[in-house]
Amino acid sequence: MPSSPKIPKETILQHALQMLIREGYSALNIKALAKEIGCSTQPISWHFGNMDGLRRALLEYALQYAKEKQTTSSSGMAAFYEAGTAYIDIAFDEPRLFQYLYMNNNEKVFIGGFDAITDTTEGGIVKAQIAQQLDINIEEVEIFCRNMMIYTHGLASFIAAGLITVTKQEVYEMMRQSAKGFLSQINAGLRK
Repeated sequence: MPSSPKIPKETILQHALQMLIREGYSALNIKALAKEIGCSTQPISWHFGNMDGLRRALLEYALQYAKEKQTTSSSGMAAFYEAGTAYIDIAFDEPRLFQYLYMNNNEKVFIGGFDAITDTTEGGIVKAQIAQQLDINIEEVEIFCRNMMIYTHGLASFIAAGLITVTKQEVYEMMRQSAKGFLSQINAGLRK
């Protein structure tokens, strides 16, 4: 049995993520990654088997990286807003990562749709906090969250694709104004 490689799996994934962020997913292959790390292709093949194995592991690693960036210690509306601004920040600061995770039909990212994102334990807690803060019911919070998530994803997609040029502060203000608009629709009973 061959000895285990001297380069840890975590190191390989860190370099793969940095390549992805810097150059985009299409630039990533085992040979280019080995060159980036300064090793042969053997440690990468040993840990992941082939490019498909590396792709699967990188997707998980990149999702965790993005999730950590979107994690907040706030609660209620502040937590929801901070998660949204962190999502926008990824689109601004790491557009290739954003495109890879959220614009390239990665089924794993959106399995279950919006419910999978908001129906986590943390999502349920945040929704309950928002309902209490705004004195609206959970169904109304879900409508508000869904609308804001769609709006924020649209903005972030345009930003990551380079289709609009605005500052982060302008986008944050757009998000605040949209939140006010969606909430006024709920308060006015205009939802269907």
